[in-house]
Amino acid sequence: MIGRYRVRRLMRLARVAVRKRRRYKVTTMSHHHYPVSPNLIERCFTVPQPNMVWVSDITYIKTIEGWAYLAIVMDLYSRRIVGWSVSRSLKTTMVKDALLMAIGRRNPQTGLIHHSDRGIQYACHDYRHLLKRHGMISSMSRSGDCLDNAVAERFFCTLKTECLTGWCDMTFQDVKLDIVEYIEMFYNSQRLHSYNGYMSPCDFEKLRVAS
Repeated sequence: MIGRYRVRRLMRLARVAVRKRRRYKVTTMSHHHYPVSPNLIERCFTVPQPNMVWVSDITYIKTIEGWAYLAIVMDLYSRRIVGWSVSRSLKTTMVKDALLMAIGRRNPQTGLIHHSDRGIQYACHDYRHLLKRHGMISSMSRSGDCLDNAVAERFFCTLKTECLTGWCDMTFQDVKLDIVEYIEMFYNSQRLHSYNGYMSPCDFEKLRVAS
């Protein structure tokens, strides 16, 4: 048995410090009067082809200038981030920008399932009209159940583990550039993913086209 004072001394010698837990920041505002969509995917995160199911979510990031928020749209087929938006606020514009980017890049056919949590940004009329205009079907997680959108949550965990160091001392613009570089230059194009047979999302999709 080792006493805490000895542990503290050994940690000092090894220059090891305790990593403080980040303060929790609420991003899902599910208490609203807008309608809630049924859960159409029921944690079935495997799909046979691109642009069948997209999942969306929001996370928070602390910068030296305050909070930043990242909205993403992921294609479940390859786990590729097909749309993203970084903002200083949680307004619906952020999630709409991420979805519009995904639509512009992928041009999906009618019938695509769009899955998200029950947050007001995804449930409000503006966002629902955008989904309807592009022939998408809304699906939402059950209240308070993060496992219903586990793939998006896993991406955020990976992002913050691999890319978070130093963000709290950086400006909003520098953090945004860092996130964009991580998504586009590393995660989508280089990072090996076990789900894809240890191929990057981009390479996994290219393999399907080639075959």
